[in-house]
Amino acid sequence: MDIFETIKTRRAIRRYQERPISPDHIERLLEAAAWAPSAHNRQPWRFAILRRLTDKDRLARAMGERLWQDRTADGDPPEVIERDVERSYRRITTVPVVIVVCLSMVDMDTYPDERRNRKEWLMAAQSVSMAAQNLWLAAHSQGFAMCWLCAPLFVPNLVRDTLNLPADWDPLGLMTLGYSAEETSKTRQPLESKVLWISVPYTPLNCSKNEMRERRRGRKTDQRRNR
Repeated sequence: MDIFETIKTRRAIRRYQERPISPDHIERLLEAAAWAPSAHNRQPWRFAILRRLTDKDRLARAMGERLWQDRTADGDPPEVIERDVERSYRRITTVPVVIVVCLSMVDMDTYPDERRNRKEWLMAAQSVSMAAQNLWLAAHSQGFAMCWLCAPLFVPNLVRDTLNLPADWDPLGLMTLGYSAEETSKTRQPLESKVLWISVPYTPLNCSKNEMRERRRGRKTDQRRNR
């Protein structure tokens, strides 16, 4: 499978077989993630690997309780909340491996103002996202399936405390990993609806006004010859 086929056939899978995945396979995927580009080459990604059901259950229950509290405060119907909490619990506990994708700022630059510090955090988040994409594509190329869950963004402290992660690890998402037990298909919107080709005449910075006039005359002469 070449890289373009890997990219176009990757899918978000939410149902998995019970087949386990060996630590060697997981380490190989994490190595692919670690070769992603990163801001300043600081490699701010961190990964916590959950394989035991007890760990996945503890995390799923803690996140479910917070989800119930938040949705109750929003005024949502109890039956709707219960359905969403149960679905969230199943997605975390019925998969062989859960990878908690985190960000650490310990090696990133710091500034005296909040604006640049926020941009530095964003650069780190971009770096972690590229590592997660590497991981996902590598997994797909090796016959595994994955899905990205954004829920930790809403409760990063709860995830960190529940799993006893280092204080500088900021959870951004969960990636479920296993062998697919379903087939899905997706489409994409037309590329032209997402792309803007910027067409601006090239102007060398060290080009004088007289030289620019000569360049324009030359282009017009060429255009007339080519008609």
